[in-house]
Amino acid sequence: MNPDGMAGQGGLTGESYRFDDIVVDAVAHTLSRAGQEQTVEPKAFAVLLILLRRAGELVGREELLDQVWGHRHVTPGVLTRVIAQLRSALGDDSQRPRFIQTQHALGYRFIAQMRPAEVEPEPEAVHEPEPVAEEHATEIPEGVAAVRQSVPPAFTVAANEPEPVVLAVAPVETARPAPHASPRRRQMWLSAMALLLAIAAGGYWFGQRSRSAPPLADASIAVLPFTSLSADRGDGYFAEGLGVEMHDALAGVPGLKVVTAARGGQVDVKALGAQLGVAALLDASVRREGTRVRVSARLSDTRTGFTLWAHSYDRESSDVFALQSDIANEVVQSLVGVLPGTGLAGAREAMARRLTPTRDIGAYDAYLKGQQQIRAGDRAAADSAINFFRGALAIDPRFARAQAGICRAEIARFEDARDTPAFDRAQAACDRAAKMDPSVREVSLALGDLYRTRSDADKAFEHYTRALEDPALRPDAYIGLAKVASVQGRSDVALDYFERARKLAPSDPRLFRERGFHYYANGDLPAAIASLRTTVTLRPDDFRSWSSLGGLYQANGDIAQAMAAFERSLKIKPNYPALSNLGTIKFNAGDYAEAADLYRHAYELDRSDFRLLGNVGDALSADPATASQAREYYQRAADLAEPYLRIKPDDAQGLAELAWYRANLNEHAQARSLLAKAESLAIERGEVALWGAQTLAMLGDLDGARRQIAIARSEGIPDQRIDALPVLKQKLAPTTSSAPAKGR
Repeated sequence: MNPDGMAGQGGLTGESYRFDDIVVDAVAHTLSRAGQEQTVEPKAFAVLLILLRRAGELVGREELLDQVWGHRHVTPGVLTRVIAQLRSALGDDSQRPRFIQTQHALGYRFIAQMRPAEVEPEPEAVHEPEPVAEEHATEIPEGVAAVRQSVPPAFTVAANEPEPVVLAVAPVETARPAPHASPRRRQMWLSAMALLLAIAAGGYWFGQRSRSAPPLADASIAVLPFTSLSADRGDGYFAEGLGVEMHDALAGVPGLKVVTAARGGQVDVKALGAQLGVAALLDASVRREGTRVRVSARLSDTRTGFTLWAHSYDRESSDVFALQSDIANEVVQSLVGVLPGTGLAGAREAMARRLTPTRDIGAYDAYLKGQQQIRAGDRAAADSAINFFRGALAIDPRFARAQAGICRAEIARFEDARDTPAFDRAQAACDRAAKMDPSVREVSLALGDLYRTRSDADKAFEHYTRALEDPALRPDAYIGLAKVASVQGRSDVALDYFERARKLAPSDPRLFRERGFHYYANGDLPAAIASLRTTVTLRPDDFRSWSSLGGLYQANGDIAQAMAAFERSLKIKPNYPALSNLGTIKFNAGDYAEAADLYRHAYELDRSDFRLLGNVGDALSADPATASQAREYYQRAADLAEPYLRIKPDDAQGLAELAWYRANLNEHAQARSLLAKAESLAIERGEVALWGAQTLAMLGDLDGARRQIAIARSEGIPDQRIDALPVLKQKLAPTTSSAPAKGR
């Protein structure tokens, strides 16, 4: 039998297995132990499913080889290796087996006792609220968080623009499950997608349309994040993914303006409509129970606040892909009355492409989980996303969107942590995605990211421009184009692209983080801080953004705010940027031993970022008792930085940092050459000048160091950061603070 056709790897199944602290999800192709996902190769997973489906039975070796490998040119040794891999993932012992028992020379038997699916306490039923004409502004919490010299912040948003209000809509309608219902996480979510498209089509009505509500004046809609009411709290990705897919499907309709909105508390429909510039607002709640999906949705007129229609849908899955296409056509047909004159053929074709990226529901479900992890944004989430995308590809090897997802996740790891091997993996994944289907615009977006990352602006621009052909991808493509223009020093062009993205995704925290980084790189710290404040308002549980915001406060000399932000970041999740930044606060205060400990702790969390090793070297060299140990760390930092900068030669601050390491290694000519390259890029001028002052002071060029200090001051670097640097205190004291500050 072809293993790709087996239940659990494809087809319409909803099976899961629970035993001990293990959960095996056949549709999502995942295995977790004590809540931690375990990685096993597809063939091993296929073997595990066969044993689970026949728990208690002896399954012969020949049968397993035939079903999983087709007995094609394989020896029994491959099965032995796969069983060993499964035992490792399950925490099983071949000598004292709890899960998989070996019958020597015969086969294997699954021997553990299964347990039923856990039922979470039911949420209370929520009834549709009447629109409330009340505005809810969101305040930034007191106390924010910071980043380190050598770990510059990853940022967000515009300076002179009011921070967006975070709004939300209560779910429209819900129903309690049957008293003893046993919810299962995996059934045919695509039927819910079809239901949601039917909602958009206006083909189903709850009661009658309000006679007071006039027809919509224009074709524009905001889609709120959908709410999960499933008993299984881990099912949130499902509702979230449906909301994203709904937005993306509607975005492909020519002439229809579609934007996303943030969810927070009670929504004032009219105020939100005015803020976003849309005529209608779509919101929904989603509940999955076994093989059924219940969706409660509402479409509201933002001019009047009236509900245009509301309905609850309770369906059993069947031929869901065909159903999706049918309802997608209804959506387009229903919008003809308010769309500007446009044909239906193009809209139907775009919808069909969007709604059928794979023919396998299990693959799409795994893909949705990966997409949720990508949106989480940290390295651990990127690792998890890659595992889900690989699971999707194990089910459907031609799923180009999943392969493009791996490429983008690896690029995120490279950019966030200077993880050079991740770039090689990203390039391989992008190449595979392009061979699968170069017409898929997610592949174009991933290739744009790849070429931008390796500083090939022309090819990045080419691929981002192709990605713009898919309206659903335009916000990300505009952000990519803005980042290309920013590195090229075309600030006005970059800000124009950021603004285009903002109009399409006004509540997307990623947009504001990236635009804030643009402000930071161009020396506008107040604008960058405003951007990060918006980011943490929109996503208050994002530890990276709190750490980045703290880094901006720290760079601006506001240590109290920086400390509060770092602490907030670490409370959410231990992470290396916040620890490193706290180390820098200790370093600047002269507590070098504690700074070194914090830097080492940060390095233990992520060993790919060369800046952490450089930080340890700085702390050790500043203390005479440990100065002799610093050279080793500078050498290791330089060794990691070199391959990174070959890929990313437009990282100005990275070049300046490497110049500093080379100066400490007595490589004077290389240090000067690297510093000159950093300065020639004409971005991050303040930070580059600060590193340049230290480098030139170490090389004995005191006049050059003083010129760099003057540049740093003119770019807004506060005196307290300059005065805290040991090499400047040693070489230039007491003159480092004697010149008046220039500029801001």
